[in-house]
Amino acid sequence: MNSNQRVNQKAIEKYRKELEAMVGDIRMVDEKILNRAMNEGLRQVKQLTPVGVYKNRTGGTLRRKWSRTRVFKTQTYVTATLYNNTEYALYVNYGHRVVNKNGETIGWVNGKFMLEKSLYRIEKTLEREFRKEIERINKQYD
Repeated sequence: MNSNQRVNQKAIEKYRKELEAMVGDIRMVDEKILNRAMNEGLRQVKQLTPVGVYKNRTGGTLRRKWSRTRVFKTQTYVTATLYNNTEYALYVNYGHRVVNKNGETIGWVNGKFMLEKSLYRIEKTLEREFRKEIERINKQYD
């Protein structure tokens, strides 16, 4: 093996090690970014959730019950869930009909769609954060 081949072999080995380190960094990035995006989405959905105002008290149960799961990472994907386990969350989010005592529909209450608006915000945050992290990793290994 001549000296040129040795130099090339060393350069290839160095490049391979840098590439393996970069792949390891990228694998850790997805979990970190999904956590950031879910926190932003949780904050957003709580802000968008209406608080009931009654004669003798103020509500807020629906807003307080928003939560998220921790990030689950598998071989192929990373996932987390934003949820609200109050009985009436679906009716406030998507809307519902108003029924009189006879069971007749007398109106419709439009939904607030706070979950959909927050999911849109999560998607935008994911895109922005992934772009920033990939640029950071590229600068680190350039």
